[in-house]
Amino acid sequence: MVQIIETIDVDVPVRTAYNQWTQFESFPKFLDEVESITQTDDTHTHWKVKVGGFEREFDAEITEQHPDERVAWTSTGGDTEHAGVVTFHKLTDTTSRVTVQLDWEPEGLLEKLGSLVGVGGHAVKKDLKNFKEFIEKQGGPTGEWRSDVDA
Repeated sequence: MVQIIETIDVDVPVRTAYNQWTQFESFPKFLDEVESITQTDDTHTHWKVKVGGFEREFDAEITEQHPDERVAWTSTGGDTEHAGVVTFHKLTDTTSRVTVQLDWEPEGLLEKLGSLVGVGGHAVKKDLKNFKEFIEKQGGPTGEWRSDVDA
């Protein structure tokens, strides 16, 4: 299993960054490989992604979610096996740190070779930069979900 950890500072309050991250259906606006996400209930999502020219679908379950602190998930079925957590840290009243930890199992030769040269880490870093640009330009979240989910 491959582990990726990337961090970015964003010029919005932690509440704003967290609230935007709870809007899973907006992810295609800043996550390059995500084609669509459908939230089926409070803790389940269905993802369609395109990685290296290959389309994949999988379901994920939110296993832990605490407002302004963290969102954790794991895949539950489909073409991709992974789990992750995004944490949110207040730096100042107007600046936050967002950290993504992603554990995934590369499938096939292309993904295994890519993982050896750090392609996944570069993709996550780029996606975090896209998130920063999106949320800072937007100025506020497109919605919010502030309930707790415990593992």
